[in-house]
Amino acid sequence: MKTKFLKLSLLTLFIFTASCSSDDDNKEIPAVVTTKVSNLDATSTTAFTKFSFSENKVVTGDNWDIAFSSTTILVNGGTKKADAEPVRTGSGAVSIVSGTFASVTTFPLATTFVQDAAASYAIPTGSGNGWYNYSNTIISPIAGKVFVVKTHDGKYAKFEILSYYKDAPATPDATSVGRYYTFNYAYQANSTTTF
Repeated sequence: MKTKFLKLSLLTLFIFTASCSSDDDNKEIPAVVTTKVSNLDATSTTAFTKFSFSENKVVTGDNWDIAFSSTTILVNGGTKKADAEPVRTGSGAVSIVSGTFASVTTFPLATTFVQDAAASYAIPTGSGNGWYNYSNTIISPIAGKVFVVKTHDGKYAKFEILSYYKDAPATPDATSVGRYYTFNYAYQANSTTTF
């Protein structure tokens, strides 16, 4: 009798424990989606176009993550280098990773992230050392450079620049209209460390 009671008690305890899962166990972490931004206007030489990854749009407030003007790209963290730049109000930083966009699936080490500074930008400008090559008046994004961004509010995104020209022509030429960025990005809103 005691054995049957013990078995029945253990079975009841097992069923009770198995059925008491929290709602958090059933929540799936949403997949990270790659988004393409086309023709982001960076034509102004006196102001920067500010972009928010979490909102997927150009913004005017302090909630920006990256900002564009001509070939200069800023992050919302660090200090200003020039007067025309927006004030950095966030904790943004960037780590430049070599590889394809799809192959960058984990966040780089924290020590590899850099903020803008008075002497240099986190995303360098200039042909060859920056994000692009300049040849025969054409600016071409360097293949295999992926930018992992710590956003202004401590989340993460990765992006790759596809084109610097309006409508992203496959082969830009002297008639192509410049300072219009096309890029892919993926935004990680959760506390996980993967894309």
